[in-house]
Amino acid sequence: MRYLHTMIRVRDLTESLDFFCNKLGLVECNRHDSEQGRFTLVYLHAPEDISEAVLRQAPLLELTYNWDTEDYTGGRNFGHLAYEVEDIYATCQKLMDAGVVINRPPRDGRMAFVRSPDGISIEFLQKDEALAPQEPWLSMANTGSW
Repeated sequence: MRYLHTMIRVRDLTESLDFFCNKLGLVECNRHDSEQGRFTLVYLHAPEDISEAVLRQAPLLELTYNWDTEDYTGGRNFGHLAYEVEDIYATCQKLMDAGVVINRPPRDGRMAFVRSPDGISIEFLQKDEALAPQEPWLSMANTGSW
């Protein structure tokens, strides 16, 4: 397992980029706009991580800007921790065997979510290409929120 990023939601992307880049000194290394999902993702890295960030090896900060305004209360602006795993199905099975609820099963062979005992959302992403969809994951429903 490799630590990937921490995601936080921001209400004003310009203001947040000014804070994280101009004031804290982080550097933007990737941006993704989703017209269909109505959001923008901006990935930032620490200045000393530039060579690793280019290779997507350094942990990143993901700013998620939802185009439709929302007031984030109760910690909703903190999104999730993300880890890359070698085999998402084996990872989820190991967690289930240990009594962990898989809140968002890896139906797509690519992504799953669980929650820590304190309710922190944790994302697992399949390393490289998504695995072929397979049961029991394919027909497993979401449980709770993630």
